[in-house]
Amino acid sequence: MELFERWAWYGFYIVFALYLTNSTDTGALGFSQTQKGWIMGIGTGFLYLLPILTGALSDRIGYRKTLYIAYSIYTLVFLIMPIFKTFVPVFIIFLMLATGAALFKPIVAATVAKTTDEETSSIGFGIFYMVVNIGAFIGPFVTGYFRKFSWDYVFYSSAVVIAFNFVLLTFLYKEPVQKNNKISLSFNEQISLIFGNIRKALSDWRFSLFLLIIAGFWTMFNQFYMTLPVFIDQWVNTGVVYDFLNKYWPWLAHNLGTDKGTIPAEYLMNTDAGCIILFQILISWIVMRYKPLNAMMGGIIINAIGLGLSLATQNGIYVFFALVIFSIGEMSSSPKITEYIGRIAPSDKTALYMGCSYIPVAIGYLLAGVVSGNVYQGMSDKITLLQREVASRGINLPSIGGNFTKNDFFTTAASKLNMSPEQLTQLLWDKYHPASFWMVVVGIGFAAAFLLLLYDRYVLKKS
Repeated sequence: MELFERWAWYGFYIVFALYLTNSTDTGALGFSQTQKGWIMGIGTGFLYLLPILTGALSDRIGYRKTLYIAYSIYTLVFLIMPIFKTFVPVFIIFLMLATGAALFKPIVAATVAKTTDEETSSIGFGIFYMVVNIGAFIGPFVTGYFRKFSWDYVFYSSAVVIAFNFVLLTFLYKEPVQKNNKISLSFNEQISLIFGNIRKALSDWRFSLFLLIIAGFWTMFNQFYMTLPVFIDQWVNTGVVYDFLNKYWPWLAHNLGTDKGTIPAEYLMNTDAGCIILFQILISWIVMRYKPLNAMMGGIIINAIGLGLSLATQNGIYVFFALVIFSIGEMSSSPKITEYIGRIAPSDKTALYMGCSYIPVAIGYLLAGVVSGNVYQGMSDKITLLQREVASRGINLPSIGGNFTKNDFFTTAASKLNMSPEQLTQLLWDKYHPASFWMVVVGIGFAAAFLLLLYDRYVLKKS
């Protein structure tokens, strides 16, 4: 079920930024980068906060019932999402999708925990994380194929995939045996107890400071989903990747490439999930030799360098190798965050502290939405930079909206300037330096790593 859920989620989510911001004549919504940042930042942040409540709900009504509700919401929202075309309805419908995901998220991990023991838990969670990445790898290939025909098919394909989980749930899933089936507290009392425990954990200022620093890491990391697909689509020449594949592996180039001889952003970005599937065990074996903090800091730095490099070039081949670097950083840092929380937690509060581990993820998504929205729009968005350029030249063009799309604006501006679209893109690249956004991303990542060093040296060791 985890494999199919991640397939459905990442298949849609890796291209969601493009769906929100691409020109309406392609079937996308034509939103601004700022609007995209609000939707993806707040919506996904909401997804990671809501399990605080949905976990308590699933304990009360049972895992099977909760999963039926989650899959129903998932399937319905994927089916109706293409109907909505304006900002507020799309925002609301994405919050509904996040609710379905939040209902699902705690249950599979909890099921693994309840159906394994000390002897089998390692292999159980190993299989769990393996299928997460397999699903995340398959999803973009499937939806990328359907995107060639229509954006609607992206959502319909995810609906079909998530709906398959109804079959698995009905015929294969067994409700785990609860150690204590009797819940003496009311639902409201459970929620009050949960929030009371969170307040207790966060009253430890050292722990709260650590979570805040880690939120910086997630702010940087989430640019992978919120900014990189847009950057690749707007600025990167993926034709060089197509040409390379066509020379050495024509079948793959034909199946991945577009009729323009390019590689879609989601396929290039899938380098990350592919590397994790191939090398996670090796990287885990290497980093287990290091202290969690050192592995975490090193991973964050490598992660930031890889993501920064992918945002600093127009060459698709370079982006590919940058994403390999990014994946190494991800494999090194992400698992160590949970391990480190376990290390700094008081022995009698480990579970409580672990329960707060999603808080920095949620904060990271919220902040990432601002960076990917307002900051990217001002520094690097191609249409925004083109609007500045035509205004500086005194060229009057219709405002984008209605039947005059982003693509119409770009082609009309190119015609007015007697340039091809490729020449105009290069002009904007050379004059406005949109790649400078890499400094923002790397700066956030390096700051998080440096603050972790200070935290360990001057806060944790002196406490």
